[in-house]
Amino acid sequence: MTTLSSGFARARRWLRDHPLAFDATLAFGTLVAMICGSFTDPGDGHGPPAFGARTPELFSVLLMALSAAALVLRRRRPMQVLAVTAALAAVEYVLMDPPAPVVMSTVIALYTVASRTDRPTAWRVGLLTMGGLTAAAMVFGSTPWYSQENFGVFAWTGLAGAAGDAVRSRRAFVDAIRERAERAERTREEEARRRVAEERLRIARDLHDVVAHHIALVNVQAGVAAHVMDKRPDQAKEALAHVRDASRSALNELRVTVGLLRQQGDPEAPTEPAPGLAVLGELVTTFRNAGLPVEVACAEGGERLPAAVDLAAYRVIQEALTNVRKHAGAGARAEVSVVRVGATVEVTVLDNGRGSAGRRPGAGPGDSSPGDGDGLDSGGHGLVGMRERVTALGGALTAGPRYGGGFRVHAILPVEARTGEPKRPGTAGGTGLRR
Repeated sequence: MTTLSSGFARARRWLRDHPLAFDATLAFGTLVAMICGSFTDPGDGHGPPAFGARTPELFSVLLMALSAAALVLRRRRPMQVLAVTAALAAVEYVLMDPPAPVVMSTVIALYTVASRTDRPTAWRVGLLTMGGLTAAAMVFGSTPWYSQENFGVFAWTGLAGAAGDAVRSRRAFVDAIRERAERAERTREEEARRRVAEERLRIARDLHDVVAHHIALVNVQAGVAAHVMDKRPDQAKEALAHVRDASRSALNELRVTVGLLRQQGDPEAPTEPAPGLAVLGELVTTFRNAGLPVEVACAEGGERLPAAVDLAAYRVIQEALTNVRKHAGAGARAEVSVVRVGATVEVTVLDNGRGSAGRRPGAGPGDSSPGDGDGLDSGGHGLVGMRERVTALGGALTAGPRYGGGFRVHAILPVEARTGEPKRPGTAGGTGLRR
């Protein structure tokens, strides 16, 4: 049974791949059926048909051969084949009595037209074919108009049109399902690529925040140590201790960030929680040790923020203070405030700096003096990263110079972080004067 079914499957695939061969086989089978039918006398309707009771005329055999040969082109020229077979069938009804079953080829041609055209065309052509052949059989035949042979012509042509329309509808339904499946597959692939791009961008922001902040502090403390090494070794040792602490903190945060790329079950997966406002004091202390006076105003005892909002607020403060330390100039002071306002949290970082030497007011992200080249962010990604973090949560960020001097960074974060698709970076207001 398995061998038989596999043989049928192979034959079906071969015929599907060679439609002309299939149509030639169908035409030959139709010709054999018509010739066999032409030897059959249906009788008067009160007994079984008698095979061999009559012999077809040579003209009828010629018409049957022509109509069967036309079926070979039924896929390429469906309308023309239907017209030829219908005309040959009508000629048979008009000239021959009793007629040979030339109409069998017309039934197959009508099925082909109905299965390969739209429904209105199939209805119009089908009704015209049914009516014309049935009228020819009733008018020119020797049997009464109400005989079963005449109504058989009507029934078989109508059945061919209905069957062809049903096959066309099923093909359209299957094609629609296949197209939806392919579109869904493309959508899943695009969604996967989008998520990968978002994850790469998020990791890039985290790496930037960690490296830029800590390396800037290391650079400052190393410069202090080099400056006072000969005259004040104690202060140099203190500065080097701060360098060691900052580098250790950078390594720890880098391990946590890079550890997120590990597969589930890999050894040495990070277990430390992501930084947040709970360790804001430690962050501020590192800047104070680097020589930047920072004042903090933060509500105590408030409700704990969601992890994503907590991390975003921490990173905004970290990046803003790093900018102050790098660009505000000597003698600058910074103020940090975190205030809960209804369903949002407002984070503000102010400074009174005048800018580094050579850094003119209103300079763009890429403008920096030679003294500003110590940081890792001379390309201008810091403010962009802050804005991306805030807008990804559905918040807004503004950054720009203050009236009377200094700089202001203000972020509004919703307490309930948005989980949908992030907004396009840069939709929040603000200017990119610093990074």
